[in-house]
Amino acid sequence: MLSHLLTSIINDIHGDTITLRKLLERCGREGMLLVCAIACLPFLIPVSIPGVSTVFGAAIVLLSTALFLDRLPWLPQRILDKDLDANKLKPVLHKGVGMVGKLDRWLQPRWSGLTTSPMQRFNSAVLVFGGLLLMAPLGLIPFSNTVPAVGILLLTVGMMQRDGVFVLLGYLGHVLTVVYFGVLAYLAWVGGNFVLS
Repeated sequence: MLSHLLTSIINDIHGDTITLRKLLERCGREGMLLVCAIACLPFLIPVSIPGVSTVFGAAIVLLSTALFLDRLPWLPQRILDKDLDANKLKPVLHKGVGMVGKLDRWLQPRWSGLTTSPMQRFNSAVLVFGGLLLMAPLGLIPFSNTVPAVGILLLTVGMMQRDGVFVLLGYLGHVLTVVYFGVLAYLAWVGGNFVLS
């Protein structure tokens, strides 16, 4: 159960700060997808943690690239060792346990063709794209981090649990993110032309 695994990770967080390196060490290589899922949780609730979007988005990109290349991850020390406020992060993760717990009851192995080779590489490539969307500097715009985070979370839990339905939902989340960002870009363009005219 994903919620039980996430709870055990939260209970292992001690002190005032936590680094991504410690989370990775706790999860191991098999937990790279879990770390990607954890990185999405702060963006699913209305709590702002400064600097998290860039750090976690970059981590998702690099971890997904490692999955795509089927090798152990390499992350810059700047990302691995950046101190995150554990006192702000833990409550967010606790709320994330509830969200993941709701997903647990729906997850089951099905449509496994979407979670096995060669689709594993394609799914990893989609995760890389999702991480880049999450890193977009649009933090002040409503849902600009939430929409890509939902797509990443659905895709990662689908890959972890071999659930092709959730993988498809993750694809849909990424498509909706591109549409949403496209609408924002169009509105900015129209607004800019209006101001200039």
